[in-house]
Amino acid sequence: MSRRATGHRAAALAALSVLALTATACGSSGGDPLAAAPSTAGGSAGTAAASGGTVVIGSANFPENVLLGSIYSQALKAKGVKVEEKFNIGSREVLYGQLQSGSLTLLPEYNGALLAYLGGKTAEPTKEAVNAELAKTLPASLAILDSSPAEDKDTLSVSQETADKYGLKSIADLAAKAGELTIGGPPEFKSRQEQPLKDVYGLTFKEWKPTGETTANAVKDGSVQVGNVFSTDPKIAQLKLVPLTDPKNLFGAQNVTPLVNKAKVDATSASALNAVSAKLDTAGLLALMKKVAIDKEDPSAVAKDWLKSNGLG
Repeated sequence: MSRRATGHRAAALAALSVLALTATACGSSGGDPLAAAPSTAGGSAGTAAASGGTVVIGSANFPENVLLGSIYSQALKAKGVKVEEKFNIGSREVLYGQLQSGSLTLLPEYNGALLAYLGGKTAEPTKEAVNAELAKTLPASLAILDSSPAEDKDTLSVSQETADKYGLKSIADLAAKAGELTIGGPPEFKSRQEQPLKDVYGLTFKEWKPTGETTANAVKDGSVQVGNVFSTDPKIAQLKLVPLTDPKNLFGAQNVTPLVNKAKVDATSASALNAVSAKLDTAGLLALMKKVAIDKEDPSAVAKDWLKSNGLG
């Protein structure tokens, strides 16, 4: 599991620019909404014409992001847009630079995680506040479209046995016990979150383990006592894990949000992607992830069924 920190052209892109600026718009789950240091990746905006080109959709290397990429891809194809899929590429550290350079056109992102990645902060952890800050923080070549109501939030989750043993209900409750506990998550989890967890909650763990997509199982079997399990991971319910509350809003809003290279996405594509966001909610995403992660259905087929049932396929 792994997922997270999400100048306008006037002519052919005027419609998209308006959408980006007014959008209500992560990193683990399978998602990776974790925050990291600001990217040092460079790259200039793509120069291809906005209309008539191929939209190249990338995704991070975790199941939910691949599923979202497939939903975006098929929604665009239904509108006659030429699409190329490049899924399972890697973490945000790799993807963001490729979007800036124009080798990718579109990514499924998580707004709060993207903002944290870019080094931005908000006084309030709401979708609206995060997106307003993103509009100011993103480089001129990139834009967010409408955020969906669907959120895949980072959690620190424990087994019921660990919760009972240490009296854990919130992340703050870990402060007195973290030195005895091992924490697991995606491979980049330690570099992204070790310092924020110290700064916000005063947590210093005994050990950090890269557990990737096996994090939920590692929590359940005791390989780690605390895991970065994402809120739309159906294994939380299946394994009866306990997500600890986040009273200081370390993770904030993490709405699923399309991030685009503006030079290569026209108004037709933006409209199709915004229509997806309007239909996608957290309960629906969790149901889709059960099909992918638990029932082992093909993400492309799951995406196709969802689009058809919502009148978008």
